[in-house]
Amino acid sequence: MKIIALDSSGLVASVAVVEEGTLIGEYNIQYKKTHSQTLLPMLDELRRMIELDLDTVDAIALAAGPGSFTGLRIGSATAKGLGFAMNKPIVEIPTLDGLACNLYGSDKIICPIMDARRNQVYTGIYEFVRKDERDESCESLSLSYRLSILLKQCAVSIEEIAAKCNELGREVIFLGDGVPVFADKLSELMTVPYSFAPVHMNRQRASAFAVLAFDYLKDGKAIDAAEHAPEYLRLSQAERERNERAEK
Repeated sequence: MKIIALDSSGLVASVAVVEEGTLIGEYNIQYKKTHSQTLLPMLDELRRMIELDLDTVDAIALAAGPGSFTGLRIGSATAKGLGFAMNKPIVEIPTLDGLACNLYGSDKIICPIMDARRNQVYTGIYEFVRKDERDESCESLSLSYRLSILLKQCAVSIEEIAAKCNELGREVIFLGDGVPVFADKLSELMTVPYSFAPVHMNRQRASAFAVLAFDYLKDGKAIDAAEHAPEYLRLSQAERERNERAEK
């Protein structure tokens, strides 16, 4: 089984092609260009470099949100276009789940945080749990751990997520583009040991979304391209302003 994975939910644009057990190619970039300028050219370059036959692709995995409203729309449009053109299903992976997957196998609490502005973060709380030997999910990938969701992805204040992490009483690893924004605040709020993921693990990577997508596909969690829509978690600034004007 072979998957194309896309992520443009945050600062990084990322594309990957993963065949069961093998990362064939991945392209990540965080620079001053917009995702509309980078995502499709990156995918085309990756396809060319690995001589990818699109007919051999089984599904398209996508960071489905939350994240940047513009970035999510670009990723969504790209995935839908590919899905229609290739007649392939889309596998929607929650952005924070995919980000947490970067720290596969960690024995720490994992808390990805993305800067959501307005003094909020998109976040969730996760841990990796060793799989029961009888659990045959993702067997072909030889994975020994599964991602367990302790707090489903949400939009909250940094104070609220720090408090929830402290309540667990275990060491926490933070990662995501919210870390440089809220690092000083976390130093004031955290009462349990904590650390920040290193640079090669602290942003979204399309390959991590692909890994989760294999499990989703085995569970039948894929949709037609026409059904896909990004998950924003909250209203955009334009929608908030429109509602505020309507209330006056």
